Amino acid sequence: MAYNRPWKSFSDQLQQLKDRGMVVTDEVAALNYLERIGYYRLTAYWYSFRQFQVAQDPVTKQLSTVRTDQFETKTQFVDAVELYLFDKKLRLLVMDALERIEIGLRVDIVYLLGQRNTFAHLDATALHPTFAGKVDKRSGKTTFDIWQDKYKGLLDRSKEDFVKHYREKHGPHLPLWVAVEIWDFGAISQLLAMMKVADQQQIASKYGVNDWKVFKSWVRSLSYLRNLSAHHSRLWNRNMTDQPGLPTHKGDIDWCDDFIGKADLIARPFLLLSIARHMIKVVCPRTEWHLRVQQHLQQFPLQHSNRKLSIADMGAPAGWEGWWIK
Repeated sequence: MAYNRPWKSFSDQLQQLKDRGMVVTDEVAALNYLERIGYYRLTAYWYSFRQFQVAQDPVTKQLSTVRTDQFETKTQFVDAVELYLFDKKLRLLVMDALERIEIGLRVDIVYLLGQRNTFAHLDATALHPTFAGKVDKRSGKTTFDIWQDKYKGLLDRSKEDFVKHYREKHGPHLPLWVAVEIWDFGAISQLLAMMKVADQQQIASKYGVNDWKVFKSWVRSLSYLRNLSAHHSRLWNRNMTDQPGLPTHKGDIDWCDDFIGKADLIARPFLLLSIARHMIKVVCPRTEWHLRVQQHLQQFPLQHSNRKLSIADMGAPAGWEGWWIK
């Protein structure tokens, strides 16, 4: 199907929003936001204010609820802008935590593997044979080979002076504790997932997680969260495609009890914020990051629109404040 929507000037974009029922109280400011942020990016923040209607499939006759282009009564342009600014600060807070968690995980992995093998990251025998040897059906490569390709790409793209120094002085292969400095969160998550069960469990236990599979899924999901935040994607109320695991039984990790068995909450970003909170308190025991996040969440913007949104749309369970500050 050919794409046939025409280019629109900023003024035309604003008029389209007004035609669809959006209230614009300051046209100069609204045009400025469209020029600086862009119509399509802001679409993600006014989407929730669009009206629903019931539609019937002409063939199956089944009814479904769909969003229309019209906005709920009293929806203002500023409602979307305030959500955008809220989300922007939330992403910055997330990046602050994930940087510290990522560096902490680097140390955990290197300290454990490095004591046995200086080049464990280049040696599949230092890892779990089943995890590292699993073959990807599309590429025909093992998980370890795919990780090696990723590592080589990071190494080749690196402009760090220490990489050049080590290669000139010691040869082409960087020792584990040097190589780790060019890894991204994804590389860390992937290597962790290939480690032997006892090694994964040892690291998981440091973070108060009794199930290494749950911890592995936490790190993988935080890598996904990091990518969303680093690429300026909408975060606050999105459905998370990479969802973390949780303890099987309630009481294992107290705060997890609010999420266990609740698919609607597990699919939302608040659970990942909670995991970040759990892990950063291990990495930085005196951190106040969680308090800054709580303050930000409690300043969720009010809306003029008849459609009221809240942090419940992020998957925040009732009573979350009780355990968040502990």
